[in-house]
Amino acid sequence: TGPVFISYRERPGINTIVDHVTFGMPEYDFTSDDGVTHTVWIISDSRHIEEIKKEFLAVDALYIADGHHRAAAAAAIARTRRAKESARGFAGEYESVLAVFFPDTQLRVMDYNRAVKDLNGLTPDQFIDKIGSAFIVSKDFSDRSPNQLHDFGMYLGGQWHKLTVKEGVYDKNDPVASLDAAILQEHLLYPVLGIKDPRVDDRIKFIGGIRGMDELEKLVNQDGFAVAFSLYPTTMEQIINVADAGAIMPPKSTWFEPKLRSGLFTHRLD
Repeated sequence: TGPVFISYRERPGINTIVDHVTFGMPEYDFTSDDGVTHTVWIISDSRHIEEIKKEFLAVDALYIADGHHRAAAAAAIARTRRAKESARGFAGEYESVLAVFFPDTQLRVMDYNRAVKDLNGLTPDQFIDKIGSAFIVSKDFSDRSPNQLHDFGMYLGGQWHKLTVKEGVYDKNDPVASLDAAILQEHLLYPVLGIKDPRVDDRIKFIGGIRGMDELEKLVNQDGFAVAFSLYPTTMEQIINVADAGAIMPPKSTWFEPKLRSGLFTHRLD
């Protein structure tokens, strides 16, 4: 399997060990086709290994940032294999999962934007009028991308607008309902555009923030989409708050960077 992307609250002790190890010569150092540089150090010193284990034992929680389905699949395989092989007393590689860990302070969460193919039978004026019940709509939004949480950019009819969610629209004390992805879904995409389940509705497209605002304009200007929305990036604090509450992030609410090159590390189950 490929690695599960995990984050944790930063610990200075782990940072110190990593700084010491990465001061030496790397085992691998290359830049992939997408322009991302990957540098790999192998930790073979038993003292460092024990120090790392000790530090991670003090980490109170780990947060899966990406690879939820991969982790769930690995757990399902482990349960199946365990049931078959427990009689032999054999614990195989299926009991482990390959993971990559980043401290929360070193992760970059980018925006995850949306584009919709039609206005659900509405004219542009009717659409703007309807969304006005939950959002303040401002024209000529030259920034294109919002500068703070609960603001949105909207590209419609060749023009950028800024949407600011109105006071009282969402529950500020609910870690999920207060996410911008949830606000847009529950107060615009579903009630106005009729997108009930964005995971399966083919009228909506999700665009990682690394592709920029020009991609949103292209989708509307050239590729047949009616409207596009830019979102402010979800913060790591929000992600951790959702996990600590035992809740689930809305679909397509985070786009993480950096990303490991696929296939750089693999875990063989057999």
